[in-house]
Amino acid sequence: MLSIIIPARNAAAEIANTLDAYITFVTANFGPDFEIIVVPNDCSDDTVDIAEAYCKKHDMMKSKVIVDSIGKGGAILEGFKISNGNIISFVDADGSTGPEELLKLVRQVGDSQVVVGSRWLPESRILIKQPLIRRLASRGFNLLVRQLFGLPLRDTQCGAKVFLRQALADVAGELSTTKFAFDVELLYRLKKKGYTIVEVPTVWENKPRSTLNLWGAIPEMFWAIMKVRLMDSPFRRFIPGPRPAEKG
Repeated sequence: MLSIIIPARNAAAEIANTLDAYITFVTANFGPDFEIIVVPNDCSDDTVDIAEAYCKKHDMMKSKVIVDSIGKGGAILEGFKISNGNIISFVDADGSTGPEELLKLVRQVGDSQVVVGSRWLPESRILIKQPLIRRLASRGFNLLVRQLFGLPLRDTQCGAKVFLRQALADVAGELSTTKFAFDVELLYRLKKKGYTIVEVPTVWENKPRSTLNLWGAIPEMFWAIMKVRLMDSPFRRFIPGPRPAEKG
């Protein structure tokens, strides 16, 4: 059983196309044993209505609406709570990763308990590139992550990731962040638990509707990953907010 979790915030412009593509392709190439869980959060557009309309039309669809802003990571964890799959995956609502690429990752789960898509391997293909400044920021962020966490991955932020259920369940209660540093902390804690993580080249397409304010996001992203790293240091008592051990 495969669970595909799609966190969605104001994704009305693209969510229908993404769902159509995934329902059609996964049904034809994987079979009936899958579910798609859309988790709209803090939406002020028609995302919730679209998701609920698809749930009424398709038996494999679920939706869990969160009124507040809980971040991408928070939405993924809420989706995980109502999932049934022994393989858990998540992708972005804008369709930047196509269903054929997700199934490529799914087929590599086994000896590797965690499989992540990567935009920065030599074999990766970027159909539509991000603006240069976004690419530079992404590479700088990855370099910092590699130095701080020892993660031997070129791309921690690609939206397509697949896990054996037990692996994700093992660390879900320890996660302390649900926003910019979610993917980093998730992979870091999986690595610390000894799970095998493999990075697979993917085909990816930048979607120009992103509303991310890069200059405002950079300091927030920096603090977020520093906070995660400090949580595992002698200085953790000086970090505000709940400790990982206090969650779940």
